[in-house]
Amino acid sequence: MTPQSIIEGPRLGLNDGFTFQCGPERDCFGQCCRDVNIVLTPYDVLRLKRSRGLDSSEFLEQHTLRAGQKFPIVILKMQEDGKQCPFLCEKGCGVYADRPWACRMYPLGAAEPKSPTSEDRPFHFVLREELCHGHGHGSPLTVRDWVTSQGAEEYELMGAGFKDLTLHDFWNTSTLTAPQADMFYMACYDLDRFRSFVFETRFLKLFEVDETRGEAIRTSDEDLLEFGVEWLRFALFKERTMKLRKKGK
Repeated sequence: MTPQSIIEGPRLGLNDGFTFQCGPERDCFGQCCRDVNIVLTPYDVLRLKRSRGLDSSEFLEQHTLRAGQKFPIVILKMQEDGKQCPFLCEKGCGVYADRPWACRMYPLGAAEPKSPTSEDRPFHFVLREELCHGHGHGSPLTVRDWVTSQGAEEYELMGAGFKDLTLHDFWNTSTLTAPQADMFYMACYDLDRFRSFVFETRFLKLFEVDETRGEAIRTSDEDLLEFGVEWLRFALFKERTMKLRKKGK
């Protein structure tokens, strides 16, 4: 069944309320983890690959599918047997502390106009599917309560740069070449390969990266992801987010 559409459902602000409860006590527990398309953000991939003790290339190869037309996106690969999430176990989510943003937010969805105005602002909405029996149970809570309790704020903060990247006017008129698409995929999702690219090629001979920033991106996936977004804005949009070294230096 198709989820309740954005148009039909009420638009919810952070202080608006809804009632929902999920847990083993529900007879539908785990059903939302089956036969579903979960698009992973770069920060989702970062957290999941780290939680599984894999480097980014291994994680992407084992657990994701690459898709997307304008730019690469990553979809979590369901198990062939039963079409369930590979991380679903008998007691529930096996990567609960590092579960993707979409899983954290369910049953809430989020929508945001490209250019918000006072009349057309970002909003949330409740997804209602026949498979989910959690609606109407538990104590009333606000959207803000849910976002906070699910740890989604950190994901939204870490995803802000990538979201701005994907909403750029560049995509209205431009299409990536195959090498550009691979560059985008590497810098956003395949962070361990991107780190090797930065430190094991001529990259640092071409771009000015101060010592403090260099150490940060060498040791921190979060800093490297932010750096990758800046590099893509330079390479694709011709923005001054990076500084080329002067010749002879």
